Amino acid sequence: MKDEARIWLDYSRENLESAEILLASSLFNPCLQNSQQCVEKALKALLLENSIRLKKTHSIAELKNIIYENKIEISITEEESEFLDSIYLPSKYPLNSVLPYFMPDQNLCEQGIAIAKKVYDEVNEILK
Repeated sequence: MKDEARIWLDYSRENLESAEILLASSLFNPCLQNSQQCVEKALKALLLENSIRLKKTHSIAELKNIIYENKIEISITEEESEFLDSIYLPSKYPLNSVLPYFMPDQNLCEQGIAIAKKVYDEVNEILK
């Protein structure tokens, strides 16, 4: 594995571990943010390993599309990508006036962690 891809994947793992710790502490916003960041960094590690230039984006759907355009197989679904994209801003900033029905909770966090773990494990396996 390329050194740069390894660094991104290591950061991804740290975000996953952080999300799990934050969920156990009922810190839902940072848990969701770390779940999203885990996936973002894992996908960017995959791009780097395949010598694909990184785009400055936090959109999981956009990264997934770049991966698919380059004929790399990854199992993250459209629904999972949309979920992670939908939690990115509200988990990072207090946007309740923009998204009044966003209320992070344990269920959303468990969903985010499950997606993050799936993507991290898959990318880790691909890059071995």
